[in-house]
Amino acid sequence: MPEQQEPGEVDARQQRKSILLRLDPAVHEALAKWAADDLRSLNAHIEMLLRQSLKDAGRDVRARPIRRPGRPRRDGGEDG
Repeated sequence: MPEQQEPGEVDARQQRKSILLRLDPAVHEALAKWAADDLRSLNAHIEMLLRQSLKDAGRDVRARPIRRPGRPRRDGGEDG
């Protein structure tokens, strides 16, 4: 029988993974500018690009949705 999680506890499979990514400074600068233009963090922008590349290659994954770009709504909702 599986263990029950405490409220607010995150399963290890649901935690976001951290990686070290080495980029050429020019690539980093271009990605950072593109992310800023789209009101995304650089991390969120890279994840969005990777997800799109996986989808285009026929390797789409079921993952939690990425939060929409821009500031969160005052009422805490995601749509708007």
